[in-house]
Amino acid sequence: MTAKKKSPSKPESAASSPTVGLVSLGCPKALVDSERILTQLRAEGYQFSPDYDGADVVIVNTCGFLDSAKEESLNAIGEALAENGKVIVTGCMGAKPEDITKIHPKVLSVTGPHQYEAVVSAVHDAVPPSQNKFIDLVPQQKDDSIGIKLTPRHYAYLKISEGCNNRCSFCIIPSLRGDLASRPVIQVLAEAERLVKGGVKELLVISQDTSAYGVDTKYRPYPWKNRTVRTRFIDLCRELGELGAWVRLHYVYPYPHVDEVFELMNAGKVLPYIDIPFQHAAPAVLKNMRRPGNQEKTLERIKDWRKICPDLTIRSTFIVGFPGETEEDFQTLLEWMKEAQIDRAGCFKYEAVKGAKANELAGAVPEEIKEERFHRFMTLQQDISAKKLKKKIGKTLPVIIDEMGSGGYTGRTQGDAPEIDGCVYVTGSGLKQGDIVNVKITSADEYDLFGEAAA
Repeated sequence: MTAKKKSPSKPESAASSPTVGLVSLGCPKALVDSERILTQLRAEGYQFSPDYDGADVVIVNTCGFLDSAKEESLNAIGEALAENGKVIVTGCMGAKPEDITKIHPKVLSVTGPHQYEAVVSAVHDAVPPSQNKFIDLVPQQKDDSIGIKLTPRHYAYLKISEGCNNRCSFCIIPSLRGDLASRPVIQVLAEAERLVKGGVKELLVISQDTSAYGVDTKYRPYPWKNRTVRTRFIDLCRELGELGAWVRLHYVYPYPHVDEVFELMNAGKVLPYIDIPFQHAAPAVLKNMRRPGNQEKTLERIKDWRKICPDLTIRSTFIVGFPGETEEDFQTLLEWMKEAQIDRAGCFKYEAVKGAKANELAGAVPEEIKEERFHRFMTLQQDISAKKLKKKIGKTLPVIIDEMGSGGYTGRTQGDAPEIDGCVYVTGSGLKQGDIVNVKITSADEYDLFGEAAA
């Protein structure tokens, strides 16, 4: 898992104010937690440092999903202790403090995920807040109505719920983040509206199970503007689609009611992109994984989705080498991939996680077989991706510009999420970060496109 070590730049003003550093690890949901913590600290007079030396205290927001992520988190804590000495730990790994304190007993405090008040309180104890309540941040982060963002100005993650009600056998997220707790729909819409008014061009909707949004509240209705809106997946999508920004849906389980959203995609209200973690295709493996959602007739549903929305991009993740996975099961997955033609696919070799029910399953797959299956899967997916991208050559597509360089620009199509999908390398002039421009595609490889900005 790739670490994200980001913090706002240290301002020149308010030099006497206490200073906090941040290391944020793991998924976008953790990144949103980091943004909320920093926003609260800014309101209390703290400033921020991009390095250890300039910080009075360092917060490490950990990931605890896989053992490899835990190791990365422990290494980050150790580095922060060695370089700074004052370290506050939070995040998923913090749900089990003993796993941290037995390795790093000198940390100042340990809290679990989305425990913002406890983190802020620990910062108060380490470095009391200043009386200066306004801190001048770098230009793209001055809008107090948005709060601090650790993403570029033009896109933002919109977290709609915490936790998860599912009990997948390979996952320990419910034990770390708890059961599903949906945010009130008016709270989510108000945040989204502030972000768009503040210049955000793309909203990336995230949660642990986006399509279960509102189940825990029995889809509670709220007054919004001149109408009533329910705390429900399709209602939220419909309202977000009226804000004028790109709306990208992540972590959507394929429950039957998800079918409703493809009409919104075809109408241009929501991006024609959906991230569904299928994880596998063999019935026996899915049963052992305890995967939720309607797993039957998935191929037929995918065909129906593409009939409704022909430009649909489907992203997914898959696990190979799950306990009990036979060669026949793996072949079922490969044949399913050939028929499903998933546009963007990530693959992970199964990794046993302490506390996961999958550890009790028989039929552990040897590491060398996991590795071999991983490469076979990725070879197939590269071929699928290359053929799909080749069909885009000659087309003109809307592209959002992420980065500017001396040799041109890097952006993304509507079918590409930041950091996890492909890019478009664009030649042109006068473009700015966040611009959405028409680009004529001139060539492609296995994952990326190349093109020229329309004059």
